[in-house]
Amino acid sequence: MNGIQQQWTELHSYVARRDIVFYYVGYFSQTIIAAMAEAVKLRAEHTGAVGQTRRKLFSSFIEMAQNIVHYSADLHEKEGKVTEPSMRHGAVFITQTDEHYYLHCANPVDADMAEKLRVKLEHLRSLTNEEIKSAYKEMLRAETPVDSKGAGLGFLTVARDASAPLEFEFSAPQADGAQTFYLRATI
Repeated sequence: MNGIQQQWTELHSYVARRDIVFYYVGYFSQTIIAAMAEAVKLRAEHTGAVGQTRRKLFSSFIEMAQNIVHYSADLHEKEGKVTEPSMRHGAVFITQTDEHYYLHCANPVDADMAEKLRVKLEHLRSLTNEEIKSAYKEMLRAETPVDSKGAGLGFLTVARDASAPLEFEFSAPQADGAQTFYLRATI
């Protein structure tokens, strides 16, 4: 073996050892999310996930991908213009270990967004499962928050579906203040 074939074999071997169910890094749009969602649905069935786990995995995946589309600081531009509909850069992957699935996502955010995310996620981590479910129901009845590009349910949905508190980190700020936001949910 040489070159491309060897690299492919090494990558395939790595993926198999890490129990990677799904992996994507690149630009996200609503069309791309729809295609990925179908692949995630099929892979969840293939890995033997039971109905409720598949539902949680699917809804959390959609929310994480939507957050990338709405909040990633890296917009796709062509000839100096933002493409419409907008496409934003990020990564999402799903791994499986024993009886748990782990959803990971990462995307660049500006300093203001990093602080908003930190506050929101630290608050979520302080809530019990019952408090998360109650907050979710309240948010369903409330008006959409001014600074939200969705219904404001994204992180609540992921936290509600997770079997452990959400984990998150931010990279060190770059010269322009941008950071990479990392989120992990256990299903």
